[in-house]
Amino acid sequence: MSTATAVKNQDSSSSNKLLYIDNIKVLLTILVVLHHTVIAYSSSEGWYYNEETSFLGVRILSTVFISINQSFFMGYFFLLAAYFTNSSYSKKGVSKFIKDRLIRLGIPLIFYSFILTPFICYLVYYFTKAHITYFNYLSRYDSWIDLGVTWFVAALLLFTLVYVAVKKIFNINFNKPLAAPSSGAIILFAAGLGVISFLVRIIFPVGWVLEPVGFQLGHFPQYIALFIIGLLASKNNWFEQLSGKTGRQLKRSARLCLLLFPVFFIIRYKLNTPLSWFSGGFHWQALLYAVWEQWIGISILTALLIRGKINWNATSILLTKASRSSFAVYIFHPLVTVIFMLALKNWAVDPAIKLLITAPLIVLGSFVLGSIILLIPGVKRIL
Repeated sequence: MSTATAVKNQDSSSSNKLLYIDNIKVLLTILVVLHHTVIAYSSSEGWYYNEETSFLGVRILSTVFISINQSFFMGYFFLLAAYFTNSSYSKKGVSKFIKDRLIRLGIPLIFYSFILTPFICYLVYYFTKAHITYFNYLSRYDSWIDLGVTWFVAALLLFTLVYVAVKKIFNINFNKPLAAPSSGAIILFAAGLGVISFLVRIIFPVGWVLEPVGFQLGHFPQYIALFIIGLLASKNNWFEQLSGKTGRQLKRSARLCLLLFPVFFIIRYKLNTPLSWFSGGFHWQALLYAVWEQWIGISILTALLIRGKINWNATSILLTKASRSSFAVYIFHPLVTVIFMLALKNWAVDPAIKLLITAPLIVLGSFVLGSIILLIPGVKRIL
């Protein structure tokens, strides 16, 4: 066997070991679509077009779903992106790596802000306020820098450029590989991250947005920490070292956290606590929520990673296509969500019913559109 063939086979074997990461990425993308769909139908704001359900039970369940999702799913994307950053950097070199990231991240940012967002806003305006032409609407449009869901893309580009700068300035080497953290160390890390998040949220509470880029700085301690963890995990092969025992322990940890969630409703209604006190400021409620959020988020994230490694390390034609189109789905799912919502705008049923019916259709439609978008010549170079 030639050296080239051996290397190729080794790379193929390595890729096959990481099929579960592609599958997790598909799951996370589905959660993103559902997250925004639930927000759209359960609250009065937070999306391009909202219809708030009148069912209290649905609003409570939606709050639980959104809170748990927020605790881990976007941080997970930063972790996985960082996991492959060092290998890509080493393979391509500085110039090619930066050029590649500017193309794959910069172009979607520009497209979303200057083309997709105005079009989505126009659709909402046209079907809810006044029937005017698109060009007439654009003549009045004044929110050209609106990154929407691509705030994540902007943050990832920023983190990546900082990574390149640090690599160029500092020569960081590990004398020996670092062992993968135990479940106890992971929970301790989550608790510490919760305290740091609380401190940041004293100044930047959850919901405070850095305009025009759309960064919610109250969540950024986790995003930064998990990006760094992703780099360390790649360097020290942590994903492969994490054991099934650790996964089971953190699964129990996540379940325990879930059982504690009703405590926040008790504090909210029995103590008549303002909702804003959980989001930030110097309040013990904000500290309690921040620690709980990181505890359950890091527990779910790690347990899911280990579960995927053990049970989901296989693929199919459908999963391969879904994984390949996941970035396109992330970019275009707001359009699909708004189209479905506007199509059912005049249906005289509670939004909770619409949510139940449209959620699977929006997910399916987003992946179908994502796959179609990738058929456009040149798009695969970007998405």
